[in-house]
Amino acid sequence: MSQHRWQLREVRLSLLGLGVLGLLLIPARSWANTPESPASTEQQAAIAYVTPQPQPVPSPNIPSSEPSSESVQISQAALSSQAVPPSSEPISTIDTSITPSPALSQITSVSQLSDVTPTDWAFQALQSLVERYGCIAGYPDGTYRGNRSLSRYEFAAGLNACLDRVNELIAAATDGPTAEDLATLQRLQEEFSAELATLRGRVDALEAQTAKLEQQQFSTTTQLRGDATFIVADTFGDRANNTPQDDTRDETTAFFAQRTRLTLQTSFTGKDQLTTGLQASNIPNFSSQTETQMTRFGFERQGAFEDNDLFLDRLYYRFPVNDKLTAWIGPRALQPAVFLPTLNPLVGGPTGASSRFAAFNHTLYRPGFDGAGAAVSYKFNPQLQLGLGYIVDNNQASQPENGRGIFEGNNLAIAQLTFSPSRQFDLGLTYGRKYFGNNTGFNLTGGTGSAFARNPFDQRATASDNFGVEFNWRARPTLNLSGWFGYTRAHQLSGGDNDATILHGALTVAFPDLFAKGNLGGFVVGVPPKATSNDYRSRPRAAPREDVDTSLHLEAFYTFRLTDNISVTPNVFVVTAPEHNDANDAIWVGALRTNFSF
Repeated sequence: MSQHRWQLREVRLSLLGLGVLGLLLIPARSWANTPESPASTEQQAAIAYVTPQPQPVPSPNIPSSEPSSESVQISQAALSSQAVPPSSEPISTIDTSITPSPALSQITSVSQLSDVTPTDWAFQALQSLVERYGCIAGYPDGTYRGNRSLSRYEFAAGLNACLDRVNELIAAATDGPTAEDLATLQRLQEEFSAELATLRGRVDALEAQTAKLEQQQFSTTTQLRGDATFIVADTFGDRANNTPQDDTRDETTAFFAQRTRLTLQTSFTGKDQLTTGLQASNIPNFSSQTETQMTRFGFERQGAFEDNDLFLDRLYYRFPVNDKLTAWIGPRALQPAVFLPTLNPLVGGPTGASSRFAAFNHTLYRPGFDGAGAAVSYKFNPQLQLGLGYIVDNNQASQPENGRGIFEGNNLAIAQLTFSPSRQFDLGLTYGRKYFGNNTGFNLTGGTGSAFARNPFDQRATASDNFGVEFNWRARPTLNLSGWFGYTRAHQLSGGDNDATILHGALTVAFPDLFAKGNLGGFVVGVPPKATSNDYRSRPRAAPREDVDTSLHLEAFYTFRLTDNISVTPNVFVVTAPEHNDANDAIWVGALRTNFSF
């Protein structure tokens, strides 16, 4: 009995073992038919036989971003052809869903990326092309640094540069690109076709706009420059009426005025220059209030025009004849200061002293009329140059009647030899022959000095020989000395045979970068033009038209450079014994000037 029980127990254990084994075999067989399972040897052989190998573009630097669609379809068909034998066991509880392995998941297309990162194949492919063909030079060392992500449009711009470079190499038929690189470029073009089309469309639009601007712009060779001067000024002291009585009074009051200039500089060859200047101003010449031209500013309105009238201020043309010879010609305001070195570069500049006298030697560099004429300058060597010029009163140059025109009107023939033995020192020797006709608005000293010096023979035709010595010494970077001395011998040509002698001179000191870089301080001490002797008398036994005393011109200024284009200059000057007459009290002139340049 016990033996039968033991046999029955063995049978039950055997059946239980078979059941467990069946449960283990059924899911194993199902798993073997999933895509994740290792295929049998026969299955692998079948797949290898029916699946054609994809033919990617041969490039060791460009891994395929996605499998061939043909390969994927055939592989799936081959796998599905391995039918799973039916099983009597229930399989509803077994997970048969196909979940692709991350190692075999499809790579995201480049067209789906918002940026192209250094790890993308496209980035690496372009980097390889750049290094071989040098088609991008955006960095100082000409390299393409693949450590930053690029937007798709930035990437397309780099790709377009490489396409252009490769096209150049193909056209040159030297060191052309390899077949592998051409295939790489073809693939990149396909991936970025939309961005390249957009980029080229933008370039076409930009080229069209550029062409339109070139057609409509003012000039390809003209530069516009300008400056505007605001000034608040007043004079203090009695009028200079040449009387000993102390019964005169100050006829001026504080005023606020402006001068605006526009200068167009045009070049036709790159070495020449046509200068066209326009000006509008209402800064007064208050010599009628002070009764002396010794108080004039150097930038006041010209008397022939009304306040704020816009007029042609300058018009002349400069061009090189050869490497050493330069020529000027112009119908308006061709002053000697245009073609000769005045040797007073700081004090006489637009941000220097405000008085007319302090600018330079007016007897020579400002002849007393606006000039029309011609001039040349010959540079023998860096140390020596010679300037020659002939100018006439532009108001008379265009008039064909006798006593006018370019030979019979008021005129000046001038020559200057400039010697520069070093970079720190310049010396000028100047001679000018000047002529004024009868009753032609005599201004022998260029609007400065006494009435006797400007008009020694009471509006009678005059010829004068004018001599000048000028110097400029840059003693230190922060110290500049300059000055001049002038001598004039005037001769009466009609209504008598008289002579007059006129003297004048000045010494100027400038301090560049005083207290701050770009600022400028300066002083001027001088004697305005003075008729030291004169044979002419307006009537018998009348006093000669000569100055018996001596005026002094003392001036100080300081220019604050607020920006590269804006400066403010407080300025004060005093004229002692105006009109070279001790009977006249000193006249003070104060001004606050702001200059805008652009």
